[in-house]
Amino acid sequence: MNRIKEVLDEKGIKQIWLAEKLGKSYNMVNGYVQNRRQPTLELLNKIAEILDIDVKDLIISNKENK
Repeated sequence: MNRIKEVLDEKGIKQIWLAEKLGKSYNMVNGYVQNRRQPTLELLNKIAEILDIDVKDLIISNKENK
């Protein structure tokens, strides 16, 4: 799962803006934001670059803290 929605909300960025920056459709980006589909690692890196954050901040770990 990813945290794209949370990061967009934190930064006050709209999905349509991100879609334009990525050269993707709004529907594609909305799928990522709603976790209905997952971006490729390459695209996830591009999203992180556009949002000026570390790619690790876009990922929700599936491991429990030990």
